Amino acid sequence: MDKNSLLGLVLIGGILVGWLLLNGPDKDAIKKQKHLQDSIAQADFLAQQTAEEQTAALSVKKIDSVEIHLNQDSVAESKLKSTYKDFAVAAKGKNETIVLENNKVKITLQTKGGNVASVILKEYTRPDKKTPVELFSADSSFQSLIFLAYNNTLQVRTDSLYFVAGDIKKTSDEQTISLRLPTANPASYIEYVYTLKNDAYMLNYQIKTVGMQNIISTNTDQFTFQWSVLSPSQEEHIEKEKQSSTVYWKFTGDEVDYINPGKDDEKSIAEEPVQWVALKQQFFTSAVICDKGFLKDGAFVKTASDKSSLSYVKRMKTELGIPFNHGANESFEMRYFFGPNKYSTLKQYDLGLEKMINIGWPVFNLINKWLVIPVFNAFSNTTVSFGIIILVLTIIIKTLLFPIAYKTYMSSTKMRLLKPEMDAISKRFSDPADAMKKNQENMALYRKAGASPFSGCIPALIQFPILIALLNFFPASIELRQKSFLWAQDLSTYDSVWTFGHVPIINSIYGDHVSLFALLMFLSTVAYTWVNAKYLTPDTQTQMPGMKVMMYLMPLIFLSFMNSYSSGLSWYYFLANIITFGQTLLMRNFIDDKKIRAQIEEHMKKPVKKSAFQQRLEDMTKQQQVSASKSKNKK
Repeated sequence: MDKNSLLGLVLIGGILVGWLLLNGPDKDAIKKQKHLQDSIAQADFLAQQTAEEQTAALSVKKIDSVEIHLNQDSVAESKLKSTYKDFAVAAKGKNETIVLENNKVKITLQTKGGNVASVILKEYTRPDKKTPVELFSADSSFQSLIFLAYNNTLQVRTDSLYFVAGDIKKTSDEQTISLRLPTANPASYIEYVYTLKNDAYMLNYQIKTVGMQNIISTNTDQFTFQWSVLSPSQEEHIEKEKQSSTVYWKFTGDEVDYINPGKDDEKSIAEEPVQWVALKQQFFTSAVICDKGFLKDGAFVKTASDKSSLSYVKRMKTELGIPFNHGANESFEMRYFFGPNKYSTLKQYDLGLEKMINIGWPVFNLINKWLVIPVFNAFSNTTVSFGIIILVLTIIIKTLLFPIAYKTYMSSTKMRLLKPEMDAISKRFSDPADAMKKNQENMALYRKAGASPFSGCIPALIQFPILIALLNFFPASIELRQKSFLWAQDLSTYDSVWTFGHVPIINSIYGDHVSLFALLMFLSTVAYTWVNAKYLTPDTQTQMPGMKVMMYLMPLIFLSFMNSYSSGLSWYYFLANIITFGQTLLMRNFIDDKKIRAQIEEHMKKPVKKSAFQQRLEDMTKQQQVSASKSKNKK
């Protein structure tokens, strides 16, 4: 490197050093900068120290919270033990559900209370024909076993305690599950055992007490079984459900009793041991049964309804006694029935459950027992419409009654053919004062001819017991439930072709709708009455004017009643009228009036034999005439 280059570098370096000295910070600036750096470092240190302290403080708070929570748990546990004593272990838990199911029912049990929470009947649906019938749900039912423990210092209600469920045990024909109510002592507990057989509506229910003799009060000799159900509406017309839903019960004898469905009531049933109590809806029943009998002490039943409710029919409740003998191991056998009110189904249990179905008064109910029910059962598993089945039933009944109808027609024809003689008697006794003599002469004529003025009433009287029997059975027949025919969607209730709404007075007498089957029944009855009066017994109404009014008044009364009744019954009565009308026309075309007139004349030649009743009737009439004559003379 030459001198010039070296000199240049020295000069450049000197210039740079001089420039730095002239433009660098002074002492005060350096001092401020150092102070700022020290402040930042101090802040970082303090922030780090505060975070550690806060973390430590939070840890202390968490520890305090756990300690407080533990203290609270201890207090709650102590309170549970104080309240429930040995049952404190069952006073808390999780409510779980268990399902027992076969082809007929789906029964849901719950661990809280260990009871039946809900029941679904799989073979039946609600009016939409999609939703299955649910007899009750956990929200609308209540079951509990109540007893006193620890020398009456604790009342135990199992509905508030939690059971422990075991596994469902299944065999080829049944399924069983146990739900155990534990105590502080593993050797002391209450156990419910439920068993559901295949193809059954019955649920077996066993209550076991193990090692409870030192817990249950010594002066307690029975448990109280409480059961309450708020039955939901299952049908299209809730009014009909309310009219037929109530509580039935049967004592260990043969007596079956019930609360009047038309009113709410509470009744003691402590007369004798009770075999079963049934919470009956219109077509379905939930019943609790003990073959040996529940204890009678304190037993009662109760019904309560909310008339404004459109979802629930009625609250039904019962309390029954279950014996406890203070043994180390005891069990009590009972059963539930959850199923339809079908006569043949209930009859097979031989418990008298079928008596809940109103099949009519004694004697009349034989028609339902031996004719209607067998016919329904014969066709129940077929695809034949129940409208056609009712037609078959009507033909059978009218065929059986045909001999009586024939005799009635013959008597009516004789009345018609006696018109000349009856006209002659009317002319002879035209004076109103001779009305009694006129009636006597007419009655004498009827006896000579072998006729009866009451022949026109006989068909109605014959059909009356049958109508009464069917009047009771048809609305209660589950066979007709949801069975459609023509325009009727459900033959067990009325068929409305026009709902005209609220009309004062009319609604209370007739209803708010028009039932076409009821209207057809009414028209056919009026038509037959008119034909019968005009062509068969034309002078009956002349002789007995009150009968004419009654014959036309009865169909009108029936119409007001049948308009809101079972359309299946109206269909039956309409068919019965048509068949009766056809039989009458057939007999009129095939029976020769000339031959009957000849028989009348032959019969009138024979001496009349008076019965004891006829003789007494004539004697009474003569006495009345004598009394009337004396009264007239005195005046």
